[in-house]
Amino acid sequence: MSIKEPPRTRLDLPFVGIATFGKRPYVADWTAIDADAAILGAPFDCGTQYRPGARFGPRAIREASTLFSFGHAGAYDHEDDVTYLGGDVRIVDMGDADIVHTDTDAGHAAIEAGVRAITAAGALPVVLGGDHSVNIPCVRALDDQGPFHILQIDAHLDFVDERFGVRNGHGNPMRRAVEQPYVTGISQVGIRNISSTHREGYEDARAHGTHIFSVRQMRDKGRAAVLETIPKGAKIYITIDIDGFDPSIAPGTGTPSHGGFLYYEVLELLQEAVQHHEVVGIDLVEVAPDYDPTGSTGILAAQVLLNTLGFIFHARASD
Repeated sequence: MSIKEPPRTRLDLPFVGIATFGKRPYVADWTAIDADAAILGAPFDCGTQYRPGARFGPRAIREASTLFSFGHAGAYDHEDDVTYLGGDVRIVDMGDADIVHTDTDAGHAAIEAGVRAITAAGALPVVLGGDHSVNIPCVRALDDQGPFHILQIDAHLDFVDERFGVRNGHGNPMRRAVEQPYVTGISQVGIRNISSTHREGYEDARAHGTHIFSVRQMRDKGRAAVLETIPKGAKIYITIDIDGFDPSIAPGTGTPSHGGFLYYEVLELLQEAVQHHEVVGIDLVEVAPDYDPTGSTGILAAQVLLNTLGFIFHARASD
């Protein structure tokens, strides 16, 4: 029996090797980031009020992202007639922020340090959560990138000021965001149904200049109505809670809410937003893989992020 010689060039198929995001290079030295975008894991879920497990979100998203890593020659989209994320777009994975269990201040400080390292290198920060409280240190780290507007995809308003003394849990990030002088407003999209925020919270959010759209309202009014709430020429920060999608396609999350978005509704909103606005950062949060044995939630998260990065860098190249 003859033994087949190993290939002279490594195939590096999706199911082999180390599962970095999109199988992009790993950079352990945060002072040596040389890239257009850098991926940071934020495996923190001490801010959850119900089902935990989002600390394993970064691993799940990274593993799922290898599905889309057949080489780095880019991905051709026949509908747009564009090859996205070609070899000229440099993406690196810098691993995870160090998290101290049950210590919110330490965990958030580590995440903030990671985001600051990315922006210091001139790269776009892309943070994989973790629960939505990880948005708090992300926004704080961008104090030299503003002013900017936040585009939030979410089932929940996340505008609680304080509950039982907690100010930095996953129900607080948008309230903490509007307290920053460089955050000019928030467009909150997908907010629906029974909510953890009382009526007074909605009134307070609107008083702080937020624009709130349910799934049905965006479907009725269209993407244009949402995009009109973002000031022309404004920079934007994108925060995506996976529960903004319907749990029929994203069951792996701690607080699922039926009646959510389908894939293209979110993707087309993001594609149009990044065509007209500079993006200063992205986080995608609340993927809790243990609630989804199929792995489809992680795949959805990875696919949304990779496509959005493709749209961002294609728009930059077209300017």
